[in-house]
Amino acid sequence: MGTATVAIGPAYEQLAAELDRWAEERDLSGAMLLTRGGETLLRACIGYADRANRLPVTPDTSFQLASVTKMFNAVTVADLVREGALTFDARVVDLLPPERRPSTLLPEVSVHHLLCHQSGIADYCEEDEDSPAYLEDYGALWETTPSYSMLRPADFLPLFGDLPPYRPPGEEYQYCNAGYVLLALVVEELTGRPFPEVVQERVFDRAGMSGSGFFRFDEARPDVAVGYLPREDPTQPWRSNIFRSPVIGGGDGGSYSTADDLDRFLRAYADGTLLGDLTEVMLQPHSDAGDGFHMGYSALSWPDGRWGHGGGDPGVEVFVHRWPEDDVNLVVLLNMEGQLVAVRDAMVEALRA
Repeated sequence: MGTATVAIGPAYEQLAAELDRWAEERDLSGAMLLTRGGETLLRACIGYADRANRLPVTPDTSFQLASVTKMFNAVTVADLVREGALTFDARVVDLLPPERRPSTLLPEVSVHHLLCHQSGIADYCEEDEDSPAYLEDYGALWETTPSYSMLRPADFLPLFGDLPPYRPPGEEYQYCNAGYVLLALVVEELTGRPFPEVVQERVFDRAGMSGSGFFRFDEARPDVAVGYLPREDPTQPWRSNIFRSPVIGGGDGGSYSTADDLDRFLRAYADGTLLGDLTEVMLQPHSDAGDGFHMGYSALSWPDGRWGHGGGDPGVEVFVHRWPEDDVNLVVLLNMEGQLVAVRDAMVEALRA
């Protein structure tokens, strides 16, 4: 059930053995990839993409990405900036008609504020545990709102469009999913095309990400991992996440990709293939996220110099990191919950060794 296809050096061989052991002891399931300078240091394909049919995870398996999708959204917006279709300082009220934006949106909110999570707008799924609107279980949203009805970014507006803002824009960092829904609406308004099509053309195709896209839950596709919810005990059957997430991804999450495609994305992002001279602007710190972390335009910078993004939805956990000084990329894609931090930390420890 666990297969490490590449492990170069004792530290990575030990890590591969540990991941295989976690597959047996913890039901670990997913794809992990470490590369340096384009060379694969570790590739592990662990567990099952489809537990019912015992289909194993392979290098070609695409996983749900949750909020890592925000990086694709930000790159798409920046590409439109590069074309002159808008500026980072553009006011959102000048870009979206009243029926396609929150009724409570303050006129001072700019594209910049949305990108670096300083908009101050109310979120439909609040991730700040100190907020009175904090929602611990994202999947609970779809118990009252049919997940199959969430087809376009505009479908999310009723969830937050009439909520009062938390504060004026620019005052402080607060992670906001709704802000990236608005960015997707801006992309659609400026291009006249569905958001997934624009991302496909400007990000996935340009970066050579052939296994990536916005796939519907109800599409019959090969090489797509099913996300599985946690079980209370091993005697219970596995349940998929099909009723716990929107039927198709959008501006704030839900696209699919493979480990290799994400490695290609990180390199195409870093070397300027996607955004040219705007790359530095995207990665520079725009918000203080606390404890030595800073948010750029969707990419989070860590105190040790790495940048990237994480994501989690019911049945999904994801991390992508890049250490620019060492030309190292790390990708973790899990179609389960509860193991991400342990896997990432073990990979970082092996990398440092």
